[in-house]
Parts: sequence; structure tokens; C-alpha cells
Amino acid sequence: MDDQGYFHSFPAVQGFQGKRPFFIAMCPLRMIPKLFMFDEEEVPAELRAQRTLNKSRVPAIAQYLVGNPDSYILSALTASVDGQLRFAPHDPERNQFVGVLEIPMGARILINDGQHRRAAIEEALKESPALSQDNVPVLFFGDEGLVRSQQMFADLNKYAVRPSYSLSTLYDHRDPSSELARYLASECRAFRGLTEMEKSTISNRSVKLFTLSSIKHASRALLRKSAKDNVNSTERMVAKEYWDAVSDQIPDWQRARTKDVATAELRQEYVHAHGVALQALALAGSELLSRRPKQWKTDLRRLRNIDWSRANTNVWEGRAMVHGRISKAATNVHLAANYIKSYLGLTLSPTDLELEALLPIKQRLSSKG
Repeated sequence: MDDQGYFHSFPAVQGFQGKRPFFIAMCPLRMIPKLFMFDEEEVPAELRAQRTLNKSRVPAIAQYLVGNPDSYILSALTASVDGQLRFAPHDPERNQFVGVLEIPMGARILINDGQHRRAAIEEALKESPALSQDNVPVLFFGDEGLVRSQQMFADLNKYAVRPSYSLSTLYDHRDPSSELARYLASECRAFRGLTEMEKSTISNRSVKLFTLSSIKHASRALLRKSAKDNVNSTERMVAKEYWDAVSDQIPDWQRARTKDVATAELRQEYVHAHGVALQALALAGSELLSRRPKQWKTDLRRLRNIDWSRANTNVWEGRAMVHGRISKAATNVHLAANYIKSYLGLTLSPTDLELEALLPIKQRLSSKG
């Protein structure tokens, strides 16, 4: 305490960016809700320095913290301090950049980046007080007014790019569906050597046929799994057997694997070379496995007779294609699955038939296929 009043003190390192000093400090999680304000007043965007808090994002982050107390990772928060920052080096002669940062307790501390993490920390501590002893790094800057704070927000978010869903799947070792997708990509002959592991879209020049993200989504649909549901060893083997059996009935997939045909040519000419077909095969397969658990492999042989050509507009236009272009919309996936179900001899459900009513009469399928 001095003539300015009481201070919060943090171990910190001083640095400079753009000729302005900033400080990296370690803050206990228990202090985060008390220290950092978020401007939630209903004022016009031009008078704020942050986006509106999206409360729907908070529970997922909070559950991530609570569910992984020994291995979670939180990136640094960034905050502006409307008050006089004081920095006291531990050893001014040897290292003037390591010391203690003092912030007046009466200062207004506003988060420039990390408001959702701040709200999630507050929620997580209610459920798991033990987290209160952990720390999160915070970058402190001096508050230079609204314009500077708005510019900081713009600069911090301008170049942020989310990783592709395939790359997130590749690196996510907490998610059972991601683990399943990686297993299938490496062990299943339908996908081995044909899977794009990093990107969620396939370029025209790519030699790959499937994306890791499409395998994940399709296999989750095949096994009727929701996000984060566990996948046991039996279910994993069922998924592998199913996709291997499907591959046996689509000769073009085998030709792609042996490089007897260019994958770009398949994507240009056939529906089965796109994610919509993979997802549709998964939905149809889920019904097949459920209704005919002992003969599904025999029934799958009928897939060999499907005309997958994009030129077969009488079948695929309105189902997997819209105006000649492949469509991954949920309705199109379901309509494509309806056709495959019918071809496999499966009866269509009332929900399936409701979707069929969206098609021209000549294209519609009956409940008997």
C-alpha cells in the first residue's frame, strides 16, 4: 500500500510491442471472475470494444475444464487496465524484465480477448472448486481509450484462422469419434491411402478420395453415435467391416486405391466420390445393420448395380445434386440415403416418405422401395 491505495500483485515479465509496454502475468483461476470485467451493457457496437458474449459457447468450454482437470490447456487472456501499472524488477541490474506487476485495486480491468474463457472459468469453478488453484497467463496492457481498445480487438482477431475439421479430428485424442476416424483411415481398406488428413475439402489435383472429417461424420451416423459418445471395440470392428464391405461393392474405390483411375476423374463423374454419398451410405448402413444383422453383407452386394454416374440425373438430381452440383445439405444426404435404402430392399420410414414428397412425382420412392 502507498499513496495510491491497495494493489493486486502478480509475478510477471515485461515486454514491448509496437513501442508499448505490456506484461505477462500468472493469475490464479479463482481471481479471474473477480478481476476482469466484461462490458455487457446494451450499448451500440461502435461504443464497445468487444463482441457480444455468446452464452451458448460458455458451457462447452466450462465442461472441457471440468472434464479434463489434469490435462486442459487455456490460452492467455488479454486485458486493458484503466489505471497506473507499476512494475518492480526483482533484480534491476541483472534482469530488469522479470519482477512483480502491481495493479491498483480500484483500476478497471477490461478483457480485450478471452471473454468466453473468462465466463467459462467462472462456471467451471462452481462445479469444480479444485481448479481455483490453477493459473492462466494474462497479457496486461495500459488502457489508452476506446479507439485503442477497439483496434486491439480487431488486431487480435484479424488473422485468427480455425483449423480445418479434418486436422482437428487428426489431433483430437479426447474424442472417441476422432479416434474411430483415425483407426478407419489407417486400417480400413476402403480408406487406407485415400484419406485427406488435414483439409476438410479436396482440391481438384488431390490424389485423395475422402476427408478424415467426412469419415468421422459418416461413421458416427453409421453407429448412431452422438458427439463424445464412447465407441467400444466391437463397434469399431463393425464400422471397419461395413466400410470394407461397401468398398468391395464399389469397384471405382478399388481402382482409385490401385491408381488405375484418377480420383479427380471420379469426383468429376461420379456421386460415390463425394462426402454426400459416404454420409448416405452410413445412414442406409445404420438401418441395414439394425434390421438385418445376419445378412447385411449379402444385401450390400446390391450396391454393385447402382448407377453412381452424375449423368444419371433421373436418380441423383434433387437427391445428391442440385442443378447439377453436388450438395451436402442434410436433406440431400437423407434423400440419397433413401435411394440406397430402397436399392437394398429396405422399407422407407414415414419421415423418409415425407422427404420423398419434396421430389417430382416421377422420382419419388414408395414405402416398399
